[in-house]
Amino acid sequence: MKELSDRIQGLKANGVKAQVDSRLKEFEALGKKPSQELFKEMCFCILTANSSAKKCMEIQRSIDNGFLGLPKEKLAAKLKELGYRFPNKRAEYISEARKHKDSLKSTINSFGQEADLRQWLVKNVKGLGYKEASHFLRNIGFKDSAILDFHIIDILEEHDLIERPKSLTPNKYIEIESELKKIGQKLNLNMAELDLYLWCAETGCVLK
Repeated sequence: MKELSDRIQGLKANGVKAQVDSRLKEFEALGKKPSQELFKEMCFCILTANSSAKKCMEIQRSIDNGFLGLPKEKLAAKLKELGYRFPNKRAEYISEARKHKDSLKSTINSFGQEADLRQWLVKNVKGLGYKEASHFLRNIGFKDSAILDFHIIDILEEHDLIERPKSLTPNKYIEIESELKKIGQKLNLNMAELDLYLWCAETGCVLK
């Protein structure tokens, strides 16, 4: 734990704190935008499952409003053209999720607890598991959900803070997230901050 703490403090001292703070402000600003802008961010998070976040950011910029109404077949073709690995399945998920695109903001605002909102997303939006739903919530300004991808699992295992799970079931996800929250409390960081520092420690980047 001390080694990880020292690593994060080192990142802060080397200017990463300013990058993290700036990124969090971007997330908060996005969270105040209308439903359709939130929906486009949700589409980005649907795309990130088993894919590179950097690649998905490029695709998001390219498709943009196409997420809102491009016919499923044309969306799949565009994803394929842009080099995305799972064009047909993700186009299907995004097309189905469009039933929420105009009501997403009011749905989000109807929940008092972030955990309950995440559960609703997982249950009602095909293509969002715990990781993707947590990613979406973080990217629109929420701060209490852990994004457990292989980069985060790797660094936690490297510092002997968890045992690598054979599979990341919902129960195992919640269990590891609970451990991550304890780490965050010791470092005085919320989950959004901790994720960005851990991601930077593993990859050298502060992405979204």
